Amino acid sequence: MKGKSISRMRLLLSLSMLAAFCCSHISFLRLPSISPVAAASREPVRARHGIVASTNEIASRVGIDIMKRGGNAIDAAIAVAFALAVTHPAAGNLGGGGFMMIRLKNGRTTAIDYREMAPAAATRNIYLDKKGNVIEGEGGSIEGYRAAGVPGTARGMELALRKYGSGKLSWAQLIEPARRLAANGFTVNYTLARSLRGNRDYLSKYPETKRIYLNNGQFYNEGDTFLQPDLAATFARLQQRGANEFYEGQTARLIVEDLKWHNGLITMEDMRGYVAKEREPLRGTYRGYEIISMPPPSSGGAVLIEMLNILEGYDFKRMDWASSDRYHLTTEAMRRAFADRAEYMGDADFVKVPISGLIDKKYAAQLRSTIDPQRASPSEQVKAGKPVGYESDETTHFTVVDADGNAVANTYTLNNSYGSAVVAKGTGLIMNDEMDDFAAKPGTPNLYGLIQGERNVVAPRKRPLSAMTPTFVLRTDGSLWFTVGSPGGPTIINTVLDVITNVIDYGMNIQQA
Repeated sequence: MKGKSISRMRLLLSLSMLAAFCCSHISFLRLPSISPVAAASREPVRARHGIVASTNEIASRVGIDIMKRGGNAIDAAIAVAFALAVTHPAAGNLGGGGFMMIRLKNGRTTAIDYREMAPAAATRNIYLDKKGNVIEGEGGSIEGYRAAGVPGTARGMELALRKYGSGKLSWAQLIEPARRLAANGFTVNYTLARSLRGNRDYLSKYPETKRIYLNNGQFYNEGDTFLQPDLAATFARLQQRGANEFYEGQTARLIVEDLKWHNGLITMEDMRGYVAKEREPLRGTYRGYEIISMPPPSSGGAVLIEMLNILEGYDFKRMDWASSDRYHLTTEAMRRAFADRAEYMGDADFVKVPISGLIDKKYAAQLRSTIDPQRASPSEQVKAGKPVGYESDETTHFTVVDADGNAVANTYTLNNSYGSAVVAKGTGLIMNDEMDDFAAKPGTPNLYGLIQGERNVVAPRKRPLSAMTPTFVLRTDGSLWFTVGSPGGPTIINTVLDVITNVIDYGMNIQQA
């Protein structure tokens, strides 16, 4: 693809690290320099050959090096994902899961779902006490050994490489930068030092986690070298035996044995049964531009498109960017879409989700008609609609675009920062606390204060609903314009919405947006 493209990481690019290198194939569109926000004064990074945007400079440079060696965007994204498991342990992971959107140079777009899965022992009321109240702390869905779902990252990366990798670099070669970083160590930057310091109490709850993430009981400071030999050994096993090692080999046994010893839920059968799935992306339009995003079990794509459909009926160009009118209308659209999320969304392999109705423009018009442009709707009146055709630094997002126009938008997570705070002994990897993304008790807020419904209750082998929203935006000629995604728990969807409307409606460049 010789069309122009822009790569966008996420909410706070001031916290993002971008790496780029140049040749002659991809040129990056310079949007009009209209800046309603004086603080957003920095120019976006532009490159002709390829670009990686992630939350960590070391990981971004890993991706660039892969492309310099002949790898494509998919190869580079896999290497970045593994590197972030070392350099950004709050969310980068082997012990979690996520979603990868891939757009190939021929225009084909696909979605890889490697979301975590509930163990077979996880039942609807597993996180309720005898009185029917949600269990808090150890033994609940937020922290500890029972909070983890079956990780999906290794299988997701394996599927992406097998189907869409360049064929020029092997699985072992893509893992090697991460293994080397874990074995030889890397210099702790300010962001990581602050994160470890801010989460000290959480990371001190379990001996193995404390041993790794505290420096002999003290804080890691900026400039210290951070070594992770157990994680390096896990990567080495994956290099030698492939993803099967994680799900059937020594790594799987180490995870299962440690969790079993501490009354965890995951078994070897759960590990062996995990499958990453390829899914058809959701598609919508906003003011003539095509929006391509993630389908369930992510709620992100459907909720994003529903909100954009509602907002399309308003002429934002007649409203100042910082006007109360724009904020009011956007907030009201968000409230209605999130009410539908709570009522209708869940793992589509388990429950019937009315996707076609939720993203229908006529349905959006009905919802728009319920919005009073002058005042906020009382909360008790903001309820789920009736769609036609009924049939969180917690997370991290990165983007890769290569010289040929292949693009990846990947969002993955441990859920909470540092997941369940549990490191499976001998593996060096933090386990997720993704079970809290289920509705432990419908109508009761989860970690993020999000109210969820019956369709997202816990069930064996089910995948929890997610707000992760890796998204491509295409020009009217069908070429890739920019990609967007974000961390932030349930606020991810709203962040992606803001970026898209800021670019399309207000002519901001991607940095300003």
